[in-house]
Amino acid sequence: MIARLLIRRGGAGEAPRHEAFEIGFEPGESILDALRRLRVSQDPTLAFRYACINANACKECMMLLDGKVIYACTARLEAREMRLDPLPNKPLLRDLATVIAPPDERLG
Repeated sequence: MIARLLIRRGGAGEAPRHEAFEIGFEPGESILDALRRLRVSQDPTLAFRYACINANACKECMMLLDGKVIYACTARLEAREMRLDPLPNKPLLRDLATVIAPPDERLG
């Protein structure tokens, strides 16, 4: 099966653009699995956040899939076009990576 991922690229202050990637997958693979493979095999500059795999606890891999907030570690790939965007209410770092929590909230 093949998924076509339209991924938002660029940094804060840049005009947003989407880049298309096609990736083969097995049923049950997550969007995070695909992003990690894309970074290794096709584009090492692709930026996204994650801290754990399939735990749905850290909230680092939150992003938009077709306009809805998801965890990339639990959302499953589908054989269709899937649009990935960063969280709209968080400061953008680059591509799909946003600032999840202000630095003072991460202390302690």
